[in-house]
Amino acid sequence: MKSNVLGIKVKALGMKLKIYGVFVLCEAFFMLIASMVSLHYNIYYDENDATSLLSATLVTGIIGFFMLSLGREKSSKAQSREEMSSISMKDSFIVVTMTWVLFATFGMLPFLFSDCIDNVTDAFFESMSGFTTTGSTVLNDIDSMPHGLLFWRSIIQWLGGLGIIVLFLAIIPAINKSSNKTMLFSAEATGLGVQKLHPKMSVTARRLWIIYILLTVICVLAYWAGPMDFFDAICHAFTTIASGGFSTHQLSIGYYNSTYLEYVASLFMLMSGINFSLYYFLIRGDFSLFAKNEELRWFLGIVLVCVAVMTTLFYVAPSVGTVATDTSAYPPDDLESRFRTSLFHVAAIISSTGYQATYFDYTLWGGLFYVPTILMMLSGSCAGSTSGGIKVIREVICIKSINNTIKKILHPSAVFTVRISKEVLSNEMLLRTLNFLFFYIILCMTSIVILDISGCSIKESVFNTITALSNMGPGVGSTGPAASFSELTDLAKWEMSFLMLVGRLEIFTVLLLFTPAFWDKK
Repeated sequence: MKSNVLGIKVKALGMKLKIYGVFVLCEAFFMLIASMVSLHYNIYYDENDATSLLSATLVTGIIGFFMLSLGREKSSKAQSREEMSSISMKDSFIVVTMTWVLFATFGMLPFLFSDCIDNVTDAFFESMSGFTTTGSTVLNDIDSMPHGLLFWRSIIQWLGGLGIIVLFLAIIPAINKSSNKTMLFSAEATGLGVQKLHPKMSVTARRLWIIYILLTVICVLAYWAGPMDFFDAICHAFTTIASGGFSTHQLSIGYYNSTYLEYVASLFMLMSGINFSLYYFLIRGDFSLFAKNEELRWFLGIVLVCVAVMTTLFYVAPSVGTVATDTSAYPPDDLESRFRTSLFHVAAIISSTGYQATYFDYTLWGGLFYVPTILMMLSGSCAGSTSGGIKVIREVICIKSINNTIKKILHPSAVFTVRISKEVLSNEMLLRTLNFLFFYIILCMTSIVILDISGCSIKESVFNTITALSNMGPGVGSTGPAASFSELTDLAKWEMSFLMLVGRLEIFTVLLLFTPAFWDKK
């Protein structure tokens, strides 16, 4: 009996090592693509990052191959005549969390080897920020970076946009024939937006990625039609559709000072905040599901209200004497400019992309702009999109639940249910939503204290916590949109890196690993 249990454990370990090995090898493949880009610019433009990227690729590939070989060896020793399901639900949470940590760990190597970043803390922060599509950066001179590293910063956000596990379920459906792919998918996408488009999870993942690639290509062409060159168009399309926000320039989209690009970027940022499953139904011709989706209607309504509020504030804020404003940071005094700036700001924040427009520094606009900005950071966009935040669907569920509670007090004998798109929400889903919000608040409060201890002001601690946990990007004060996160202490950077991971995996996947019940053998 003990030998059977030991055999199952050994096989499970082997399977996990195989999965890690495959993932790390795939990361090495994308690193190799970035190396080829750097090699081109090294040959024709005399840049000097090809050796660093190739070295990082070699190290990543060797370790990935070693993990894959070790996993196969352990699995073969534990083979039994009966096929066993070697990856349990518990294992799936470990695999998903460790995969993201491994990707961030190996993803920092190009930054370290190139001396672009000279310490592990900053390099890991930049890499984790990239893969989780947070977009916070420690770099202060992005314009001087070689093209290979700029491409690597962009592609890691694109890989993390829909999720690393979702990507590899799409391109490598036979990672482990005996493992439960649905468990891995659900462990990475624990939110309310997980929707199967096919009975086979690998087919669902493939369809989502086809839509993701299609939107990326369209975005590249739209950017390229403007003042961007082809390289910048590709990099910005990667980070736009992924809701990441990394740019090839320190001034982000504002570098181009282009009205056309600001409208195009706003459009695609908002598109990236919509549930990708809806695009599938739209392409298939099922317009009713797209039009009747309640979360989408709420999302578009919130965007319209926020744009109207922000536009109005540009006219109202300077007349409020108790609130400091710098009108020189405002867009020109015409409706189109202020509407465009408001639209871009709302799209960048609510989609968690965090791009900067020509007029971008909301910290100079005045305190009245802080409240709607921080509320949008908390909100995020739709579940099943590439954006971060709490997600609109959870907010709608809470609003309806509060409304039902009030009606229940007035009518004790009546029965009320929460309906989303005319479908009754189960009590389990309602409880999970409320628990998510509870954990979100607890994490925010705990992190604010830690960041305050690390040396951040209270205001900076609040913004930095929310921007990391909601995978947003910009902060306030010394970490505002006109600055970077380079001046934070090491403690603050590691805390924010942890929050980025927790926020990207929707809290439960990571926090479960820190509970005694998870490790209970009973």
